[in-house]
Amino acid sequence: MRRLTDNEPVWDLTFDEKGRLTAPTEGDFLDQVIAEGVDDLFVFSHGWGTSENKARGLYDAMFPMIQEAASGAPTIGAPGFAGIYWPSLWFPPTEATRPQADAAAQAGTGGVIDLNAGTAALSGAKIAESLQSGFADPAQRQALLEIGRLIDEGQQAVGSNEPDAWKETLLQAIHARLTSLTRQEQAAEVEDSGETALLTSDPKTAYLAAAEAFGTAPPGSATQGIGDWFSHAINGAKDAVRVLSYKIMKDRAGAIGRVGLGPLLETLHQRSSPAARVHLIGHSFGARLVSFALPGIRTREDSPVASLLLLQGAFSHWSFAHAKDNPFGAAGALNAFAGRVHGPLVATFSVHDWAVGVWYPKASFLTHDDAQSKAADRWGGLGADGYRAVKPLESLKMQGDGDTTYAFTSGTFYRINAEDVINDVEGQPFAGAHSDIRKQPVAALAAQAAAAHA
Repeated sequence: MRRLTDNEPVWDLTFDEKGRLTAPTEGDFLDQVIAEGVDDLFVFSHGWGTSENKARGLYDAMFPMIQEAASGAPTIGAPGFAGIYWPSLWFPPTEATRPQADAAAQAGTGGVIDLNAGTAALSGAKIAESLQSGFADPAQRQALLEIGRLIDEGQQAVGSNEPDAWKETLLQAIHARLTSLTRQEQAAEVEDSGETALLTSDPKTAYLAAAEAFGTAPPGSATQGIGDWFSHAINGAKDAVRVLSYKIMKDRAGAIGRVGLGPLLETLHQRSSPAARVHLIGHSFGARLVSFALPGIRTREDSPVASLLLLQGAFSHWSFAHAKDNPFGAAGALNAFAGRVHGPLVATFSVHDWAVGVWYPKASFLTHDDAQSKAADRWGGLGADGYRAVKPLESLKMQGDGDTTYAFTSGTFYRINAEDVINDVEGQPFAGAHSDIRKQPVAALAAQAAAAHA
């Protein structure tokens, strides 16, 4: 345990990829929360590609701002803070084409033109090296190294006279190892598992389609044989690794929430008297982690969760949906668990978040039977437009001055347009403003959500 400047306690909770709390021990954490007399515990999870140092930097920036914003609120008692550390994956940064949003672009292509994720510039070895730290299993780490080696071997063979049979065998070898990486991860829910198209299709077709989706091959490559198909497929294999890294992160975040965080919070509720209130905050894939803590709590009565705040969530905007308006024809995976939250359920979105708004639907994969115009709706993320098909739902706007009064009520979903605050895209051609959350208005949002508990 460590402390903020005003002596508020902070716990660093480390989970492994299977959802086990590895530090501190569960008993030590629970005993300390109770001994400190915490009334309101803010639990924050980082998102994708975040090292321990970067995660700590996020928490060290946000926790004091949340504490200051919450001070004086009559419904918030003695605060405590917990930062979650989990093994997300770090795909190497790429020089993506910056999305365009002028009127002509919007009219012709839904707001984006000439998009290219820049994946082709990476070597297989660089990709494998970057992702290594996200896996503890030696077999998975070795599979990554072999994927990198095979990609680079294929890159060297581009333009050679190697027969097509050799090329397709190499793609099959990459595919087998990619598939092996996903076997130990928990399966994603149906509305959040579009990437499985990569696992069920033949690799040649799947990788060409991935290359088209991420702009490393021209449109029509997968179906019309445009250009050197093997060159496009090898670049598509790199895009496929990116897509599967997203899938693994989503699945892993859900498993850690359900198996690790949810039961831990239920035990806290049972042991603390009076029961401590918990305020869940998650960014990016961390939003999925804290959301999937809800099904890890057995009943509403067992839940200490008083508010849920999802900052630029990188998982399906249909996850809490009722069946009637859900394109998947069933209730979302979290629909039955919204009642575990005793206060408001809040989600921010921003048009400046290109990671979720532009690339996430592609990473959730534009399957061959999805029309381009419908894919973003079907596979879209919370950080692009907030909750979909939930009731009751209110839409609000976050003001840049940080003085917004939201008047949240318990049991209501809120989609918060944060485009005036989460808007800094400088130096971020791929992600845009996805991680631009270290701001006072965001902290004020967390404090007001916490203050509105039942």
